[in-house]
Amino acid sequence: MSTSPCSRLSRGSYLTLMALTAVLIAGCSTPASQPILYPNAKYQTVGEAEAHADIDQCMQMASSAGVKTTADGRILEKSASSAAVGAASAGAWGIVRGDFGEHLLAGAAAGAAGGAVRGVLASNRTNPVFRNFTQKCLRDKGYDIVGWQ
Repeated sequence: MSTSPCSRLSRGSYLTLMALTAVLIAGCSTPASQPILYPNAKYQTVGEAEAHADIDQCMQMASSAGVKTTADGRILEKSASSAAVGAASAGAWGIVRGDFGEHLLAGAAAGAAGGAVRGVLASNRTNPVFRNFTQKCLRDKGYDIVGWQ
């Protein structure tokens, strides 16, 4: 078994890829959240079916206005920034220990993996702008929003 930084990085990259694949599959299966309405006078008057139709209409209006539903597209950005932080931190430790290159590569790989996972997890969250847009639309229609789930 080789102990060079490249061979360890290859094994680490393989494990990272497997972990990211699992997280991506799990992340893609999570449904988007929706607003929960308080059963106020408006809700009581129109009923559950029309209230849900109004929710769908407000969410569609936000999408039509160009607002993204989720905070996706940030995975690469988080991976790159975390790789830089990991490389700098581990590289500094490598300077002290005398094995700068090995620590630099390991830190970059670990940082990129952590950033990618963080990006995937964040990409499932409802975009705050989308949420605010939808809530304003529903408030304008007379509903009270108590939260999202």
